[in-house]
Amino acid sequence: MRKRHTAFMAAKRPIPANFSKKCGHTAHMNKLDNFDLLILRELQKDCRRSSEQLAEIVALSPTAVQRRIKRLRDEQVIVAERATINPKALGRSLSLLVMVSFKIGRSDINAQFKQTMCETPQVLQCYAVTGDYDFALTMSVKDMEEYEALTHSLFHSNEAIQKFQTMVVMETIKEGLQIPIEA
Repeated sequence: MRKRHTAFMAAKRPIPANFSKKCGHTAHMNKLDNFDLLILRELQKDCRRSSEQLAEIVALSPTAVQRRIKRLRDEQVIVAERATINPKALGRSLSLLVMVSFKIGRSDINAQFKQTMCETPQVLQCYAVTGDYDFALTMSVKDMEEYEALTHSLFHSNEAIQKFQTMVVMETIKEGLQIPIEA
């Protein structure tokens, strides 16, 4: 007899009602039940799992799991399923954190910068932040020559940018995009 996962019986935890909008993706947060949360948590660990494997974990039928995954995709709760690739295997041995500050904060300047960051493949992540800087970026480049060329095209040529600061990653301690899910 199969052991049923008891997490779905726990009290429901509130899910934030806000939504995120980034590079053209919007996620509408509808009410997610504990089955949805369990499925999401497991898919974050390994999105290649079959519906049969997921069904075993969350105590639903494979068909029910498939229906829920389809709904989560349709509702843009799941916005993408990606392979995690070792950048060094592709010759991208340099990871950078870049902080960017603007001279003035105009919405048209911010919108153009955001669009440029979304279109630049070396920019892996771009965040609008509070504090002394306006944006925080993570970047992956082959070498310092590539990064120097990017600084000229992205930062030095942009008159709205007051300053930018670059930190070279010496060692990656933790890296991931998994959202903590309590189900």
